[in-house]
Amino acid sequence: MPTVKHCLEQKPRAIHSVKSTDTVHTALQHMRENRVRAMLVIDDGHLAGIISQGDCAIKVLLPGLDAKLTIVGNVMTANPITVAPADDLDHCMGIMASRHIRHLPVTDGDQVVGVVSVGDIVKNVIEQQGVQIKYLETYIRGHGA
Repeated sequence: MPTVKHCLEQKPRAIHSVKSTDTVHTALQHMRENRVRAMLVIDDGHLAGIISQGDCAIKVLLPGLDAKLTIVGNVMTANPITVAPADDLDHCMGIMASRHIRHLPVTDGDQVVGVVSVGDIVKNVIEQQGVQIKYLETYIRGHGA
């Protein structure tokens, strides 16, 4: 099974983040501009949390709070579960399924090196299946005639 490192190598290197003191409106603007559905919350170089579009909708918009006045630190998921580059994608999918989350920050020691999403993992699994199918087709053709 491919690793988180392999998955990250297939993605742009940019790490999108906001600070816990930023407004939810700012976080949503960054999500829209960068076409992502979650942002890491990084304060003073350290991972403080993660905020998703779902967090913004459920914790801010539905209760009728003002996104321009609500601070990210009040609605983010603090101290999120993280994975390491060496972890395999099955492990990540297990965490996501059991915890009902769609994004996992990737850390190497204290350093944030990326984020993997459910979509990233599914894309990687489909890619691997394609490689296996081609291998099997080659094997069958070589032995079937």
